[in-house]
Order: sequence, then C-alpha cells, then structure tokens
Amino acid sequence: MAPSASDPKELKLALNPARQRTFTLLVGSIVGQMRRNIEYTFDHSPKDAAPLFATPDPPRDRSISPALKRDLLRYFDKWANEVRVELRRITDSPEDPRSEQRRREWLQTRNVPPPAYTSTDTVLQSAERSAAAQATEARETDEAKDVSMLHSLYPPTATRFTTISEEDRICVISCMVLLLLSLGHYSAYSRTLLCFITSSFNLPMAILTNEENEISKTLLLASKTLTADAETQKRQAENAFSRRWTVELASLRGAAFIGITGGSAAPVVAGAIGGLMGGVGLGGVACFLGIFAMNGALVGTPFGAFGGKMTGEMVDAYAKEVPDFKFIPIAEEWGEHTSQPLPQEETRRLRVTIGINGWLNTKEDILRPWRVLGRDSETFALRYEIDALLELGNSLKDMVSSYAWSFVKVEILKRTVLATLWSALWPVYLLKKATSLDTPFAVAKHRSEKAGAVLADALINKAQGDRPVTLIGYSLGARMIYSCLKSLAQSRAFGLVENVILIGSPIPSNSNNWREMRAVVSGKVVNVYSENDYILAFLYRATSVQYGVAGLQGIEGVEGIGNEDLTKDVSGHLRYPELVSKILKRVGVEHVNVEDETIEMDAEIKVI
Repeated sequence: MAPSASDPKELKLALNPARQRTFTLLVGSIVGQMRRNIEYTFDHSPKDAAPLFATPDPPRDRSISPALKRDLLRYFDKWANEVRVELRRITDSPEDPRSEQRRREWLQTRNVPPPAYTSTDTVLQSAERSAAAQATEARETDEAKDVSMLHSLYPPTATRFTTISEEDRICVISCMVLLLLSLGHYSAYSRTLLCFITSSFNLPMAILTNEENEISKTLLLASKTLTADAETQKRQAENAFSRRWTVELASLRGAAFIGITGGSAAPVVAGAIGGLMGGVGLGGVACFLGIFAMNGALVGTPFGAFGGKMTGEMVDAYAKEVPDFKFIPIAEEWGEHTSQPLPQEETRRLRVTIGINGWLNTKEDILRPWRVLGRDSETFALRYEIDALLELGNSLKDMVSSYAWSFVKVEILKRTVLATLWSALWPVYLLKKATSLDTPFAVAKHRSEKAGAVLADALINKAQGDRPVTLIGYSLGARMIYSCLKSLAQSRAFGLVENVILIGSPIPSNSNNWREMRAVVSGKVVNVYSENDYILAFLYRATSVQYGVAGLQGIEGVEGIGNEDLTKDVSGHLRYPELVSKILKRVGVEHVNVEDETIEMDAEIKVI
C-alpha cells in the first residue's frame, strides 16, 4: 500500500484555492496555539493545589526560566517560520491554467465508480450482509472512540474541513507529512502539529500513523534504489561539471546517506533521483527526495540510519561514564510476537519509542515490559547498568518477601503512606533490614542519573536519527528520563522529544523541575502515580522529601503535564512492569497489545 500522496504539491489538487487559503489559516491558528501553550507553561503561575507535604515550593529561579523560555521560543519561531514559508510556497504558487482540469482528472483517479450491479449479487446471503454491516458498525464505533481519545490529548481547532470527504482529508495529512519532512528534519514539533491537524480533521490517530509508515517504507525502497545506482550517477555528474562534488551513499541498515558539497551538484542530483524513482514506479516522490538532496540532508536517516547502533566514537565517549549502554530493537529481538526478525521495511518508522526499566529481576526483563508496544513507532528497550539494576531488583524482592515487610504494609496504608513518609513512622525492625536495600537503590539511582545524561547526548548526536522520540520509564527508568530531560534543557536541545510517560517516578514533584522538563517536550508529559505506593515511599524516606515525590502525587500548576492517578488500584511499586501495557492504554498510547486498561486492585487496598 502506497502513501495517499507522493508529492507535497498534491495539496493543490486535494484543495481548491479557497480551501488552500483556509487550510493555511488553520495551520497558522494551530501553530499560534502551540506557541501560547509554551508561554503558558512559563508564565502561568497559579497557586498550586494544597501540597501533600508541609514545605511549599521554593521561589522560582528567575535566572533560569526566562533564559530557557527565550531560547525555546526562538527555536519554535524558527521552526514555525520554516513551516509557514514552505506551505505558502506551495499554496501561493501561480495556478496552472489547467489546474481545474487536472484537479478533476486527479479526483476521477481517486474516486473509482463501483462496479455495475449484476444478478450474481443476489447470491449474497442476508446473514453475510448482516455480518458485514455489524463489522462496519463496530469499526465505526472503535474509530469514534479513537477520535475522542485524540481530541482529549490534542484539542481540535474548529474548522469546516470536517465536512469534506475523508479521502481528501487523509490526502492533506499525507501532503503535510511530506512537506514537514522536506524541511530536512522531522522535529517533534512537526509531529505535534500533525497530531493537532488530525484531531481538527476529526480523524483517528491511526490515519496519521499509517501515512507515516507508508512514507517510511517508500523512503527505504528509494534509498535502496539510490544505493544500487549511486556510482553511475556520480560519474555522470563529475563529467558534466568541473567543480568538485560528491554523492556518498552508505547503506546503513537500509538507509542511504546523501551528502553534497558544491551547490552546482544539487540540480543534477535532484534530476538523478527523479529518474531513478521513475524507473521503479515511484516518480511521484522525486520532488520530495530532490529537496532532501538539495538540502544535503539524509534520505534514509530521518528515521534512523544508526537504528539501535551508534558510531564507534559515540560509544567510546559514553563508555567513560556508563559502560553498559545499548539500544535494543524490540522488533529484531522479538520479531513482533514471532521468533523471526521482520524485514527492515516493516520495522523502520518515522518515530522512535524508547522503554527504560527501573530495576531487573533477570536479564530477560530488559525487553519484557516493552513487547506490548505496537508497530506505530520503532521501539527500543534501553539497556544500561544491568548489574546495578539486577542487584536492586534482587534486594527489592528480598525486602518485600520478608516477614517484617509483610507484617507492616497494611498498617502503613491505614495511616496513609504520605503521613508515614513525612512523620518517619517506619517500624524499627523494618528499618534494621533497610541497609541491604538502601545501598543498591542509591547506587542504581546515581547511575540512572548518569545514564540519563548519556541518553540526552545520544539524542542530540542523532543516534536515533532526526525523528521524534517518545520516552517511557518506570521507577528509576523514570529517574533516568528526568535526568535526560534536564540535560536536554541545559543544552537547549529542543524538538527532539515528542512525548514522555513517567511511571512511579522517584523524582521531585516541585513545579520548577517540571517546567524545565516540559520545555524540551513538544507533546504530552504524563505522570503516573499512586499515593499508596509504600515501596517508593520507603525508598525515598532517607531523601529530602520537602518538595514531594512525583510517584506519590500529581503535578499541579504546569501546562502540558497530565496525571494518571492509580491510588485506588495500586499499592505495590513492584507491579508497575506488569502493568505497563494497561497504563499505556489508559493514557492514550496507540497500538498497545492489551485488550483493556482495567487494573485489578491490590489486595492490601481491598483490606483497608
């Protein structure tokens, strides 16, 4: 199946001039709202909800937030201007005298009339027709639920485009994906803009995901074709021009790298791409790929030439701080619920999702929680400091299986975890056993923070390509993401991270920290917590709790931070790995392999 559009200019075919102008206004309105949301994150300072602990947030650090806000808005405005210029370049271009005729011909090719009625149609049994009708109704119901979920995550902008045909709306979305890719990068803000457009078009997220996937497959096929014919095109161009220029094509896991030196080479390369693509029946994307070549960009690497591997220099640099650091591709290790790896075209995506563990019981646990993620993005499990995480996992298991712990946990919940944490009401016989847990937790926590800085450096250096990244982590995995986002903010590395989901986070809940984290995330940040997580409370008892703990309470007063409260269902921190799929489904993550998000209540909560 091919993408719905093969050239951004097909926007002029899908929309007449009046609709083109309206669409430009819609995009401008959405971009304006995205910018206001950024300002709101920094400027909106409502009185936070009553703190769970007695000590309020310290005064906001005026030396950091204004500078961070200024730099973020500068990046955003540059990106927004690129989008506006490219969109206007297409919509404001002179109309071809045959535009209306071309538009009618194009619509005819898309709207093929149904076959004529024949008497053989009567062989369809009424039961079959009824089953088909029921299937259609069920599909429409599911689609309506998906649209409703998308609206809750990305509030739609009112527009009359919901009245045009679904086929045309899908084509516009496909054109916009190509247009945003033609900028030479696929910023996380580009992806967020597409989510808002899809929501405003009253379409499910699956539509956008499908277009992204089909375009990525087309690019991979194109890169393979270009790789095979690279040397021929290079020699022809060298003979035609005296200025020195190079076309370098390196097949890295199916991705082609095109680097150009010398401006005179660009038109030749663009033309060569057009000829190559036409030869394999993909001439429609020639313009798109030509733009990539003329910008000296990467044809294949917007969705990751390195994939799960990094260059030798990057690995050497990271090994100094974190000796065990590796992206493990889920599809290759698991074969998408089979034992056979899938072809590259089936696994490469324009987006990346990275799952990060908080502790391990076995080495196989590195992959286990993240196998539930579907194929709407390219999914990796991050392996780091495996020995420290295994030691922490074993210590946690020994602690919660001890007699002292089993005896006291219900009593702790009766007093409420937060009151126990604040008042240090932990029983003496429990504290005596804590030494065996405190040291592994402190070591793993420190190393998670270092690994977070390494992850930030990896993202900045495009180890996963120039494409939006979603980060998901539980326990110390969330602590690692916290460290990563803080490092990205300090480096002013915007437009890399699309969404973040933090589960049972041992990180401060004060709003200043979360404003800084929010600044480097274009989409949503979700904090999953339980006020009854007595294990997290116990782990955090020796740490300063004056600013609160995110895994034990909601985050208030920060624009773009969502909270998922599991207080009524979850009391055990150790349940989070097995609940990843249900939690992700509940917070609106697409294509999670789970039937529903129902979470069975912990026995301890039932008792109290």
